[in-house]
Amino acid sequence: MRTFGRFADLTAAAFGYLARDLVALRFAWREALDQAWFMVTVTVLPAVLVSIPFGVIVSVQVGSLTSQIGATSISGAAGGLGVIRQGAPIVTALLLGGAAGSAIAADLGARTVREEIDAMRVMGIDPVRRLAAPRLAAMIVVAPLLCSLVIFIGLVSGYVVNVGFQGGTPGSYLASFASFASTTDLVVSMVKAEIFGIIVVLVACQRGFEATAGPRGVANAVNASVVVGVIAAFVVNVLATQLVTMFFPQRLG
Repeated sequence: MRTFGRFADLTAAAFGYLARDLVALRFAWREALDQAWFMVTVTVLPAVLVSIPFGVIVSVQVGSLTSQIGATSISGAAGGLGVIRQGAPIVTALLLGGAAGSAIAADLGARTVREEIDAMRVMGIDPVRRLAAPRLAAMIVVAPLLCSLVIFIGLVSGYVVNVGFQGGTPGSYLASFASFASTTDLVVSMVKAEIFGIIVVLVACQRGFEATAGPRGVANAVNASVVVGVIAAFVVNVLATQLVTMFFPQRLG
């Protein structure tokens, strides 16, 4: 509970500094852009490499099931909804936690054990304001973009497998997808990715700031940031899925 309390304090402080600095035109844009570019460089290639087999697997499994029950015409809708609603946000959370989150925790943890964070406090510089808020802003921008990339690659991979290898037709695939999928599904997926990204970056910042015991402490902080961030994202995904199902039930277009 104490750890969760410190996480809540860090979350409130980071969002508070972010909002105040944006209004006062004092935000560290250069740091935020550098962090955003770093997150893009470490996540884009893994996102493509993960999205292709993910889209293929979903298409193969869904296509096999729909062919057995004689409902091949809805394979596009089933596969597409699986990618958009659940697959893309989860893949985004895994990539952000495993690549971006671990790097942030390692960076901040190394600064902590070298006493750079304490030196910043002595000089009157709040490390949350200087280091956590720009990373939070960068994640807010990168997370939905990464989710969009995963959705696009996953859908294209599923389309190629269904049409090229499972005997599906382009018209039925696209028509079934258009009948079931809606803008709400895409918005919900983006919001999920945004929430997951915020959780991952704040957990990484907290673990980095609290790293102790030299290099071993930094390694433990990186490991904890990945595990805690991904598990927290999965738990939030379960709750978000239940709420979306309650308030936005699936309808046939």
